[in-house]
Amino acid sequence: MSNNPTIILGIESSCDDTSAAIISDGVLLSNVTAGQAVHTKYGGVVPELASRAHQSNIVPVIDAAIKDAGIDKKDISAVAFTQGPGLLGSLLVGVSFAKGFALANNIPLISVNHMQGHILAHFIRKKDEEKKLPEFPFICLTVSGGHTQIVKVNDYFDMEIIGETIDDAAGEAFDKIAKIMGLPYPGGPLIDKLAKEGNPKAFDFPKPKVGEFEFSFSGLKTSILYFLRKELQKNPDFINQNKADLAASVQHTIVEILVEKVMHAAQKFNINQIAIAGGVSANSGLREALTKEVHNRQLELFIPPFEYCTDNAAMIAITGYFKYKKGEFCSQSVTPNARMKF
Repeated sequence: MSNNPTIILGIESSCDDTSAAIISDGVLLSNVTAGQAVHTKYGGVVPELASRAHQSNIVPVIDAAIKDAGIDKKDISAVAFTQGPGLLGSLLVGVSFAKGFALANNIPLISVNHMQGHILAHFIRKKDEEKKLPEFPFICLTVSGGHTQIVKVNDYFDMEIIGETIDDAAGEAFDKIAKIMGLPYPGGPLIDKLAKEGNPKAFDFPKPKVGEFEFSFSGLKTSILYFLRKELQKNPDFINQNKADLAASVQHTIVEILVEKVMHAAQKFNINQIAIAGGVSANSGLREALTKEVHNRQLELFIPPFEYCTDNAAMIAITGYFKYKKGEFCSQSVTPNARMKF
């Protein structure tokens, strides 16, 4: 039996961030991400431009991750990559590189579900870091631009979606409402920033009536659109004059919907540990509301550091590490899956 550490190279390329990370025996050694500013002027991610930017970024990003980790590529035990869900062209770049790297270095390939990666980001550890990890089972609210789900996590790879959005995801709603308000892309973080200065009770927006653990944000977006149209007819400067209050009211409504459902899930399944994951888990309004609610109910909350909330390869590498320990590898015939399910 070899005493060499298990070193995993993780590659993430599901949307517009090219990221590579190195994890050694569950400990993060490096996590390098290159973003893509090219999409800002288009008001959203353009898939064709995203895949081209990944092609430019992937070699320098992986090279930097290996150098930052202080290892040699020959030390790598396996390469883990995001198979899906995501943009097909973007995924293709990461999958193709991972396959080539594994073949050239004669090491195994590990495919990772992007959403499982977000959840398992809670288990990333840094050297000499003392941190409390969630215990199974726990409830995880995964909120991103493409997904809004409540997941019952029974084990590293036993995850059950108990509710999800029937239309727009929460992150998508933030970005689309920001666009209606005339804010640049990505609008979600800007709404979060403006909300800090506004009154969350200034405007009352409707909450959708959907299933017990389902979400719907499409109707909210439409109601805000009609509300603003009406107000702008009366006062063309309405948005500018009320920007902070509008942002705070929008954020308050979305956060309240998310918190209500996740608390109901914890109560129904009698689980006292709650986690959040995904890009929208970086939202300060959501973090504050959940922290307060969990404190009031004497539950435990797990919030990942900001760098593990948005798309990153550290979460892919840690998932790959757990899969490596189970001997779960995939073949060279693997292909990206844009609509990959759990």
